[in-house]
Formats: sequence, C-alpha cells, structure tokens
Amino acid sequence: MRPSPRTRVGIDLVRISAIAESLQQFGDRFLARVFTQDEVAYAMSAPPSSTARLAARFAAKEATRKALRLDGVGWRDIEVVRHADGACDIQLHGAARAIGGAHFLALSMSHEGDHATAVVIAERDHR
Repeated sequence: MRPSPRTRVGIDLVRISAIAESLQQFGDRFLARVFTQDEVAYAMSAPPSSTARLAARFAAKEATRKALRLDGVGWRDIEVVRHADGACDIQLHGAARAIGGAHFLALSMSHEGDHATAVVIAERDHR
C-alpha cells in the first residue's frame, strides 16, 4: 500500500445547462437531494445567477470527492459555505467528515458562459 500524499487536488467542470435540465426535470427533488438548505437559499437569492451558482457548488462537491476520494458519500455531506466577505469554504458533514479525515480544504469556484468549475486543494493535517 502506498502512503497517502499530504496534498491532493480535485477539479471539476459542469455544464450549467445540465444543472438547468435537472432542475426542470426533477425540481425540488433534485435540489433536496444534492444541496443543503443554505446552498439553495444563497443560489435562489439572485434568480438570474441561481443556476450558475448551483452548478459551481455541484462542481465544488465533485472536486471535493476527487480530492478526498469520497466515493459513495451523499451530496449533502459536502457543503459549500459562503461567508459574509464572499469567500467560500467546504464543510464536511456525516460520512464525508468521517471518511475525509482531518484536512484543510481550499476552494476556488468560477462560472462563465455555460460552464462552472471548481478546484479543491486538500492538505492533510498531520497532528
């Protein structure tokens, strides 16, 4: 078994139109399955940008799964938390927290045109 690296990176790219299609097809069921109440509230607070905001958060969840190798973890166990200054962080809950272990997680998200992207850098805590 090879040793686990101290730093891992995850990246994901999402088509905003794909998120719009899921919203159209599944509505509130999709929102409730994938996003926390706070994530939905923030995204819906600016209707022209709501789908792009959701897509960026979806990409952040996927990037976190990749960085921490969180296979089989529920979507809502990975949450994008937005602070008053506009910065966003990842907060792990439930199984994601248990499996992910002690990590410092850095997040960057962006969206342009029909694409949203996120990068997560996971730095393992060696305490």
